[in-house]
Amino acid sequence: MNTSVRFKNLESSDALRSYVSEKLNRLDKYFSGPTEANVVLSIEKFRHSAEINITGDRLAINGKEETEEMYAAIDMVLDKLEVQIKKNKQKSRKFRSKAKAGSMAPETAIDEETEPPRVRVQHIDYKPMDVDEAIMQMDLINNSFLVFTNARTETVNVLYRQKDGNYGLIQPRS
Repeated sequence: MNTSVRFKNLESSDALRSYVSEKLNRLDKYFSGPTEANVVLSIEKFRHSAEINITGDRLAINGKEETEEMYAAIDMVLDKLEVQIKKNKQKSRKFRSKAKAGSMAPETAIDEETEPPRVRVQHIDYKPMDVDEAIMQMDLINNSFLVFTNARTETVNVLYRQKDGNYGLIQPRS
């Protein structure tokens, strides 16, 4: 990792410079390409501040911490940056895996005629009931949705099961 350390209102110190470089090297494992880190260490009255900006692998991460001791500020900001890097890397992995899954769909030749999508038609009988009864009915049939006539409004409603386990209700505006 290419590291530059600047000191603001503070004597330039090789000990601090090597401490920062050593700590930043533990973040190298998260980056595959060239990475650049810009570090600004400063003191304002009694507050010791460490600000680090890391760019690499199409990722730009910034962090800043202030404490009463410089080494503690450096450790805290690096811990914060490591969490951010892990979070962003997981997001990009998830995004890439979804993109790969979508691109692995079988390709059809341009010459071939594509068939229109098939629609499966299912006829249902729906009876008037209230929303509570519809929820009980849906638990019994173990479907992801239920079409019914709302006994109170006398309109067709759709009850559906959400991903979090709760229910959603679709009803026409009156």
